[in-house]
Amino acid sequence: MLKILQKFFEFSGKENKKKFIASIILGIVKALFQAVRLPAIYVVVKGMVDGDFTKETIWTAFGIVVGGIIVQILVTSKSSMLQTEAGYTACADKRMEIASHLRYLPMGYFNNNSLGYITSVTTNTMESLADVATRVVMMTLQGLLEAALINIFLYVFDVRIGLIATAGIVIFFLVNRIVQKRSNAMAPKKTEADTALVEQVLEFVQGISEAKNYNMTVESNEKLDTSIDDASKICTDMELAFVPLLGIQTWLMKMTGVFMCMMSVKLYFDGNMDLATCIVMLIASFMVFAALESAGSYSSLLRIVDISVDKANEILSVPEMNIEGDNVSPATRNIAMENVDFAYDKRKVVDNVSLSIPEKSSAAFVGPSGGGKTTLCHLIARFWDVESGEVKLDGRNVKEYSMDSLMENFSFVFQNVYLFHDTIANNIRFGNPSASMEQVMEAAKKACCDEFIKALPDGYDTVIGEGGASLSGGEKQRISIARAIMKDSPIIVLDEATANVDPENEKDLMEAIDALTKEKTVLMIAHRLKTVRNADCIYVVEKGHIVQQGTHEELIKQEGIYKNFVSERKQAVSWRIGSFG
Repeated sequence: MLKILQKFFEFSGKENKKKFIASIILGIVKALFQAVRLPAIYVVVKGMVDGDFTKETIWTAFGIVVGGIIVQILVTSKSSMLQTEAGYTACADKRMEIASHLRYLPMGYFNNNSLGYITSVTTNTMESLADVATRVVMMTLQGLLEAALINIFLYVFDVRIGLIATAGIVIFFLVNRIVQKRSNAMAPKKTEADTALVEQVLEFVQGISEAKNYNMTVESNEKLDTSIDDASKICTDMELAFVPLLGIQTWLMKMTGVFMCMMSVKLYFDGNMDLATCIVMLIASFMVFAALESAGSYSSLLRIVDISVDKANEILSVPEMNIEGDNVSPATRNIAMENVDFAYDKRKVVDNVSLSIPEKSSAAFVGPSGGGKTTLCHLIARFWDVESGEVKLDGRNVKEYSMDSLMENFSFVFQNVYLFHDTIANNIRFGNPSASMEQVMEAAKKACCDEFIKALPDGYDTVIGEGGASLSGGEKQRISIARAIMKDSPIIVLDEATANVDPENEKDLMEAIDALTKEKTVLMIAHRLKTVRNADCIYVVEKGHIVQQGTHEELIKQEGIYKNFVSERKQAVSWRIGSFG
């Protein structure tokens, strides 16, 4: 139990840990004034029994009790504020820390870890820690502190009753140990069920169009229903497993209190305890375990807190790429790869590749799917680190640049554009957060999206759905290009940027790309002939090798993949829907 509490405080961070410690200290003060009621009661009872019940006795006891209540109210208010602030701040900080950490992880990590898992950790897990963990940790500690201090006061009055109370606390810990073991066994199942549920919800929402298209909505619903049922079942199982144990724990506490009453009465009738002490011990038997019972109920959730912290730390423990390079701005944007090898797990994707792309030239990568085109471009931008060989920018290994200074040289336009649940202006401004509205509109005009933006209900202030769901594919692409224009990086990477664009949007999109790539170094990955034929150099990639390279005119004269590629595209373009009579 104490290890879990210590782990949570360390996880919370230095400043939040100080707030938790301050809250604990205030909790000790509260527990002390909670326990001080016993001497106050004793003063009153003693005065009544001895016939020495004066106004001074009444006012002394009244002052102790009222003063204690006032202090408890003030302390509880401050302690609760510290706990809440520290808990929510700690989880918000961890979300930001995880987001920052993910930024510098190799892309291969995201191939091995599902979106559902990361989403579950940053949402469910952190939300659970913010809402539940703080309450669990502080209520458990508060209960233990109050029980311990009241127990100490009992020793002052009567050692024998104090020993009985101590025995009750020991029994509490023994039963609680069983609760913790049961929690250790079941908590991982709950976190797995929560993660699986998030994954299934994401899959259901993201794939709803495909499910409807292929009439698979029933099957999709069944999978989601199964995940919901599994999550519901594990929660029910946990309740059913803990309720009997917690019931036994509470019963034992009550029985210990009853035994304290019986022993106090027996000692009084045997003449071994005075009446005033006996009455105080009877009252104390109801006080000593009240807070401990509450602590016991919450402590069953400590293992979930422990696992939640471990899950967040697991992501944070994944080694980052070495980003501590130099903050430099290269004199040129000449790109080179020298004998580069790279593999996903054990599958080699790039094999001994060398190439050179001069500044302000365009290079196109074509070839069969899975051949390594996208990987080559991503290695140039250091989405991954190569296994051997070097990738250079301005004659300098990209590993020698700090990640931020390296990324300043690149802008990306991907096939699958992601737009944020925000205004269109802010989505474009993502490329330059400090840009003025005039700059945003200028970038939009260059990207040929100013016209359709102004036609929207609120123009540039229109809030688009998450992922840009309220826009067409071509509109999203053009906003993505406007974002890249706003960043104004000297190297542009176009990853299948025109693959899914309809003919109506293609002209506007090509104009936008021309505006984006003017006077830039351009790397393009494409299947469309018109996209690549004007490139200064075309690299044909197959099975991790560059098997052909040259201009369109040079490659079209050679037998090989490129000539076949062009021939297939021409045949596809010449297809017409015939008439049948």
